[in-house]
Amino acid sequence: MKFLKICLAGLLLCPVGVATAQDLDPKLVGELVAFHGTEAIVSAMTTHCYENTGLDSAYQAASDNWYLRNIGFLDLADRVIVRLGGAAPGQVDAAKTYGGEQIMAAYNQAEDKGSFCKGFVAQVEDGTLDIDKQLPAVLAKAQAIAAE
Repeated sequence: MKFLKICLAGLLLCPVGVATAQDLDPKLVGELVAFHGTEAIVSAMTTHCYENTGLDSAYQAASDNWYLRNIGFLDLADRVIVRLGGAAPGQVDAAKTYGGEQIMAAYNQAEDKGSFCKGFVAQVEDGTLDIDKQLPAVLAKAQAIAAE
């Protein structure tokens, strides 16, 4: 599962669009957009594992619970992105695509797909892949801006 951390780090470094001239902090906008990439990682892999492991409802439940735990962070990111001048056209979609592609690449490289899915859902269930655990520094910046 070390690959998941690399995927998330890649989201922060990935050029997922050109920042607009009005952005006050285009780097932070890109980091906040990565929250949506994280959402795509969880959504894509829980759906894929659900469909390919006998429709085990644990995958859907894990995804739903992740979303409920993280919707506030996603909303905060969106509000701060707007406050910073907005994301470039297609930037959020590019982050989602990148996240989905990276987790699918990890899945495709796994020797034991079933074990990969079980390990992945365990990380989703225990909160390891929650935004506040994966991107705490970026979250703290967003919270500080929102509190201004």
